[in-house]
Amino acid sequence: MNRDSGHKDDGSTDMPNYPAIIGNYRCGRGEPLLVIAGPCVIENESLTLAIAERVAEIACQIGVQMVFKASFDKANRTSIDAYRGPGLEPGLQILRRVQRVTGLPVTTDIHESHQAGAAGEVCELLQIPAFLSRQTDLLTAAAATGRAVNVKKAQFMAPGDMRHVVAKLNAAGCENVLLTERGSFFGYGRLVNDMRSIPEMRRLGAPVVFDATHSVQEPGGLGAATGGNREMAEPLARAAAAIGIDGLFVETHPEPDVSPSDGANMIPLDQLADCIKRIVEIRATVERFGEA
Repeated sequence: MNRDSGHKDDGSTDMPNYPAIIGNYRCGRGEPLLVIAGPCVIENESLTLAIAERVAEIACQIGVQMVFKASFDKANRTSIDAYRGPGLEPGLQILRRVQRVTGLPVTTDIHESHQAGAAGEVCELLQIPAFLSRQTDLLTAAAATGRAVNVKKAQFMAPGDMRHVVAKLNAAGCENVLLTERGSFFGYGRLVNDMRSIPEMRRLGAPVVFDATHSVQEPGGLGAATGGNREMAEPLARAAAAIGIDGLFVETHPEPDVSPSDGANMIPLDQLADCIKRIVEIRATVERFGEA
């Protein structure tokens, strides 16, 4: 088996690529840190572009591989009255505009199988939400686009069980798979991170991303909306980097407290660069130790 390519000597594959290929990026040990960053949801074109342009500047300053993330539809909001986003077609048009203006690859989450094809025409990376990470039809539809796929580990799943997710994607033809740790349920309204999940999921052959901002969510904590504790996002990201991560996921906004979704756990945009610098420094130190 060639771990770098995921291929056996006979040409067949039963492991994803490591490093994973996302557009012109390579995500894995020894590669520049992959950072997936952006607002939770697309509010409008001007704000989305402003955030994307700042995120692109940070990528150039620090030397990370940056993917811009924003959702066209938050289909799992707590309340029926909550803002969900502009919808599939308008949202993808804005993401395509981000690509043209900034040169960054983009990603968004899909919730239904029929969304995969359209999203795959625009996005270099497709994201599968944690609650939907076991949905076979959604996984195979994402794989059919030929794009890299990032699957967030469900809050109720053991890290070892993500091997079935990897197997479904591989069977459907997807060789560029990322797995994301984003916390596990600890009773009601609270998440905790079992950091053992990072090396355990890495052993499945896929690069592992740490989602710092969703890990500090407090589901239903605001009654009709999800709460969170953004002050804990960077400390958890530091801990994950010390264990060894291939990517970092952070949601950011110039004014998190007025964001229509997940504002309580977002990192303010003016603090993002310094946060990423510190994570990069920790990761570089750890990688000098060699593979654990």
